[in-house]
Amino acid sequence: MKHLLPNVSFVFALFALASCAATAPSTATTAPAPADTTRKTPASLPGENLSKYRPTFNAAKAEIAPPVAPAKSRPVTPTNQVNAQIEQRLRDQAYTNQNVKYAQGYRILAYVGLERNQAMAVRRAIIGQYPEETDYITFKQPIYRLWVGDYLTRLEAEQAMQRIRPLAPKAELQPAQVVLNKTAY
Repeated sequence: MKHLLPNVSFVFALFALASCAATAPSTATTAPAPADTTRKTPASLPGENLSKYRPTFNAAKAEIAPPVAPAKSRPVTPTNQVNAQIEQRLRDQAYTNQNVKYAQGYRILAYVGLERNQAMAVRRAIIGQYPEETDYITFKQPIYRLWVGDYLTRLEAEQAMQRIRPLAPKAELQPAQVVLNKTAY
């Protein structure tokens, strides 16, 4: 029985191949495919005239004409468009904005370390050179951190960091909440 099984599968495979070969289309009964795949000449295309639908351009109009300036008119003067309700809301918003003390900005982390004397020396060097800069020293045991400046934009902070870098070579720029209105305090 073992020797018969491979022969049976071989017979089935041959039968499947023979049936595929018998159903293939014969080349003698079908017409050959056209060998000409080139572009058809206008004579072989339908005789419909489409020239009336095609745009035509004159050579004189092809030149670019200078832009026409708009007619000068008087500026429109605004009328009383702010009514009392909107005016009150604007006043409320202005009052709220006056009370905002902090905003998201940047500070320079000039010193991080374990020694208070070294933090104070860096602080004295920075404040001595740039007295307008504000500084903040924090101590979270056992680390001292010296923050310098209140900058709203990264550009301002990068410019200040270039000035401070010779005094604090390991300075880093850090996002932080900064004081907005220093003159009010």
